[in-house]
Amino acid sequence: MTARIPTLAGLSGIAEERDLILCDVWGVLHDGQKAHVAAGEALIRFRALPGPRRRRVVLVSNAPRPGDGVGRILDRFGVPREAYDAILTSGDLTRELIAARPGARIRHLGPERDLGVFKDLDITLLPEAEADLVVCTGLFDDRAETPDDYRDELTRLATRGLTMICANPDLVVESGNRLIPCAGLLAAAYADLGGAVVYAGKPHRPVYEAALAVAASLDGGPPDDKGRVIAIGDAIRTDIAGASAFGIASLLVARGIHAEELGVTADHHTLGDIAEWLGRQAVHPDGVIERLVW
Repeated sequence: MTARIPTLAGLSGIAEERDLILCDVWGVLHDGQKAHVAAGEALIRFRALPGPRRRRVVLVSNAPRPGDGVGRILDRFGVPREAYDAILTSGDLTRELIAARPGARIRHLGPERDLGVFKDLDITLLPEAEADLVVCTGLFDDRAETPDDYRDELTRLATRGLTMICANPDLVVESGNRLIPCAGLLAAAYADLGGAVVYAGKPHRPVYEAALAVAASLDGGPPDDKGRVIAIGDAIRTDIAGASAFGIASLLVARGIHAEELGVTADHHTLGDIAEWLGRQAVHPDGVIERLVW
């Protein structure tokens, strides 16, 4: 039996216990179209709390683009800059992985909007047959395509033994009331075909190590005590599993990508008993909150 996992009315119930929040972005701070205003307000109030160490918020996103680009998107959606101290993305980690391979000849799988991940790097973007490395940031058209549309190319790339860097380990993200496929689905299909995949982002350990390094640099202090850190996110597979493996607490936002499974849809506004659903998961959060609010 899974131990009872508390459902929180707001972040204020646990905020005093934490110095650092590693907060997911898509599904927590916005829905792909507009900001969740109360979530931003909750983080602002957390950052204002007094304490022996300054409270900090690092946004940790699986977005396959650099953090400054995510910041501009948050500005457009109306997420206040006062809600966070820094942004770390899987795109940032992807750039580091690519930079370690100067002169790489890359087959890019993903839309043009993600080309910023390659800016000023010593690489060449080439067609499939001429590449020696694959970087996957997503589907070319994530509104119409599925991984099946890529099976033939993925098979050819795997047969040639090319490594794929997956710049967004998410399988899907929420956009309004739709779930949009992400690069993680293509990476999973590639791995199933025997292809080698290197993941940048949650739930993998390097992104958490990098996030704690960023957080420590914000106030010049030592690395944070993991017991004073909490990760907030809406995905069991990435946000909660990653936090658990790294040894930090986690808070699951129910009204995100798991909303349909948890019954918090447009027709059902109240979060009910989710113990049975949680019991079926491989990992468990330390708490559940319907939306991130104070």
